[in-house]
Amino acid sequence: MARTSRQPSLDAPRGRSGMLSRNPQPSRDRFGRFSEAFARGMGTSGFLIGMTVFVAVWLLWNTFAPVPLQFDPRSTNFTLLTLILSLQASYAAPLILLAQNRQDDRDRVQIEQDRQRAERNLADTEYLAREIVALRMVVTDVSDEVVTREVLRTELRTALERLDARAERAERAERAKRAEPAEGGASR
Repeated sequence: MARTSRQPSLDAPRGRSGMLSRNPQPSRDRFGRFSEAFARGMGTSGFLIGMTVFVAVWLLWNTFAPVPLQFDPRSTNFTLLTLILSLQASYAAPLILLAQNRQDDRDRVQIEQDRQRAERNLADTEYLAREIVALRMVVTDVSDEVVTREVLRTELRTALERLDARAERAERAERAKRAEPAEGGASR
C-alpha cells in the first residue's frame, strides 16, 4: 500500500521530491551576505559620485528639457525623484543595520576567541612561573645557597650539558650497536 503521509521517510535520502518542495525562504546567510555587499557598495565614493551624477542629470533633464519630454517636472517639485530616493533610503537603512549586526556578531566571536587565547597565555605563564620557582627551590636545596638568576642559569647550563653528554653517549652506543652486526656478518 502506498504511503499517504507527508512525513519524510527515515530510510530514504533527503532531497527534492518535486518542484514545490523548494524552501521559499532565502537562506539567512545568503541574505546576510547580500546585505553586507549592499552596505559595502553604498559606502564607496563610486556610489556617492554615481548618485550625485544621477540626481544632477535627473534635475537638469526635468528642468531644461522641453515640457513634453519631462517625466518629473519641476512644477511638481520633482515628486518622482523624491519617492525614488525615499524608497532607496527605506531599503538601505535596514540592510545597513543587518550588515552591522553581522559584523557585531563576528566581532563578538573574535573577542571571545581573543579572551580564551589570553586565558591560555596567562595559564601558560603562571605554569612557567611555578616551574621556575620549583627549579629555584630544588637548586637551593642542592647547593645550600640563595638562588639568584645567575646561579639558576649556571645550574641550568650545567644540567643541560649533562643531558647533552648523556644523549651523545647513548647515540654513540647506538651507532656501535648497529655497527657490530654488520661487522659480524662480514667476517663469516
